[in-house]
Amino acid sequence: MFASLLTDVTYWEYLISSPMLLIGFAFQIWMLVDAIRRREWIWAVFIFFFSVISAILYFFFVYRAAAPATRGFELPGAQSRKRIKELEAQIHHLDKAHHYSQLGDVYFQQGKLAKAEACYHAALEREPQDLDTRAHLGQCLLRLNRADEARPLLEGVVAENPKHDYGHTLMALAETLTALGDIDAALQVWQQVTANHSYPRAKVQLAELYLAKNMIEPARAELQDVLNDDPHAPAYQRRRDRVWVRRAKSLMRKLPAS
Repeated sequence: MFASLLTDVTYWEYLISSPMLLIGFAFQIWMLVDAIRRREWIWAVFIFFFSVISAILYFFFVYRAAAPATRGFELPGAQSRKRIKELEAQIHHLDKAHHYSQLGDVYFQQGKLAKAEACYHAALEREPQDLDTRAHLGQCLLRLNRADEARPLLEGVVAENPKHDYGHTLMALAETLTALGDIDAALQVWQQVTANHSYPRAKVQLAELYLAKNMIEPARAELQDVLNDDPHAPAYQRRRDRVWVRRAKSLMRKLPAS
């Protein structure tokens, strides 16, 4: 459909004069954008080059099958905007620490790290010992390239609860130690993570540290685990971990033959 529209001027005139066709065209664009955002490249090609039927099939087989947070007829980011307004209203009326922290999490997910940091600080002014806020502020500071400030926050949380956030705080600490050049400490933390979790994010970065120390076979074992597990992971997890799987494949190609 899109391919014909690009070259057929009369089709554009017919499209504008036909409300139902215009609605179908808008729906097709919506599904195309969603497919690109999810990196569903095969679906994106079918939606772009073929009829609205492809968009309808994508809606039922992919879009509706996604996590509940991504469902609904709304533009990308609309749910976050709605949540921001809800939290801002709650902050205005109640001024509670957890509302600031939750608002910080929304901004963090959007990549608005300066706003997230401000919210986390506001939360800690009201509840200084909250583990979630301290951990999330530490992760925020790490991504703002302020690893020296992130380290004490993350170390404090891990000291109180090594399993905090299902190991994600421990992973953030390992990344912080790596950023600070404390490779031996980072290696120990990554080993602690992989002893309890099979996160590709952890295994690939542990393999990279092994390679930095010329420990080829331990690195190979971690990378092979990532590649072996990937085909059996749920679709949502494969999308989330795609960057680490690609990194594992790239590293494996560079390893000498065993």
